[in-house]
Amino acid sequence: MTRPEYIPPWLLKNGLLMTLYSALRASRRWEKTIPYPDPPYQEHIFSGACGVPIFGLVAIPENPRYTIVGTYGITGDLDNQWFLRLLGRKAFAQGCAVVLFDWRAHGKTAELSPTLTSDGLYEGEDFVRIAAAAKKMGCPAPFWFTGYSLGGQLALWAVKSAQAIADWGSELGIAESELAGTAVICPSLDSNRSLSYLVKDELGKYLEKAIARQLKKLATQIAILHPGAIDPAAIKRANTIWGFDHELVIGLLGFSTVEEYYDASSALHILPHLKKPTLILYAADDPMFDPTIVNDLQAISANNSALELMLTGYGGHVGYISSKACQRQFADRDRWWAWNRILQWFDRLSAN
Repeated sequence: MTRPEYIPPWLLKNGLLMTLYSALRASRRWEKTIPYPDPPYQEHIFSGACGVPIFGLVAIPENPRYTIVGTYGITGDLDNQWFLRLLGRKAFAQGCAVVLFDWRAHGKTAELSPTLTSDGLYEGEDFVRIAAAAKKMGCPAPFWFTGYSLGGQLALWAVKSAQAIADWGSELGIAESELAGTAVICPSLDSNRSLSYLVKDELGKYLEKAIARQLKKLATQIAILHPGAIDPAAIKRANTIWGFDHELVIGLLGFSTVEEYYDASSALHILPHLKKPTLILYAADDPMFDPTIVNDLQAISANNSALELMLTGYGGHVGYISSKACQRQFADRDRWWAWNRILQWFDRLSAN
């Protein structure tokens, strides 16, 4: 039997339009699309790699079936990342424990520490340490990692870290077998190629500028919260995504160039080495990423049985709003196609 395909509303059969609609319109109406309230979250400060404090929210239902640990993309925080909070509501309503966190240099984590981002090099271990602490709070195995956009890259690095936990985290009180795997939406896979593609695209360069402005605000806020941690002159010079990493990030991580840093943190390079179940939802019309990545992703997935690739023709960047016909075809109760597929996948593999 042929698996049904994702179908967006006909007006959103364009990657850029889907992306903009999701960010500007769906973000204001999402709470009306589902009947579930916010879970009863408990605030918690986790200890990440190198002891970096990380702010998170934990919700545990009665008789939880498994645990989802997730974060968001390149900018934002837990207060405004509605797409992640949407997952939290849906997952908790289905009996899952939920752990959401502000990753390094974001939200309340930035209030706790001036440590900047590393695009997965340390955040992968952060995920695992958060899972171990959540286990002690009563969250049950199996633990599944998730994220979208750059957060998807971080979740892929989490699997790599989980596979090596015996080498670096034997004292954490969580077994490798309890760290089940990951499912990600539109993950960043090759920053060198995608950023080059974005700034050359007639419309993509405006998306890049919008993200860069948010990164500049992020750095400015950290400088205010932690006087002396960041050079104000460097923030002033950081007017692009590349500039942010060049001025503020690579020196602290020991890289001589941004390109070297992007190559080291690229999730595409680690995919062949992942051994735990990994689901990747990826849209061919994603306007944020170089289209040539699709061919590489298909080839890698075909040669690694741990990877399951759901490549769709439509979806944009972290959009995946489904049409009414698509909802009927998949028997979905709402329009959030990507999270529905991920929760189904988690359910199926957790039951095995």
